[in-house]
Amino acid sequence: MKTDIRNRKDIEKLVNAFYEKIKTDEVIGYLFNDVAHVNWELHLPKMYDFWENMLFYTANYEGNPMAKHKELHEKSTMTKAHFQHWIDLFNKTVDTLFEGPKAEEIKNRAMNIATAMMYKTVSE
Repeated sequence: MKTDIRNRKDIEKLVNAFYEKIKTDEVIGYLFNDVAHVNWELHLPKMYDFWENMLFYTANYEGNPMAKHKELHEKSTMTKAHFQHWIDLFNKTVDTLFEGPKAEEIKNRAMNIATAMMYKTVSE
């Protein structure tokens, strides 16, 4: 039986599972691997902090994800389809691992964040 997202350990489980999918994803994996050249050892802890702050208001995240995504878009054009695919992968990962109010909340927050980033970076 699935549980809800309860703590940082659950955030880490979600983030790790999600980015394992991203690394090999045929649609957007190249943005992370070939364009951004993500250093996963540095990136994953930042994502743990980001999502923990988004869900539990820990104030432990420092960064400017909007600027990073604009830089990425300048290197390799991103489309609305890229953002939608990211949302779909994220939601599927959440649904595979968790269920409950916090699981729904993180999916809603991811949708809102991805939508805002899309409108501020993509000029389609």
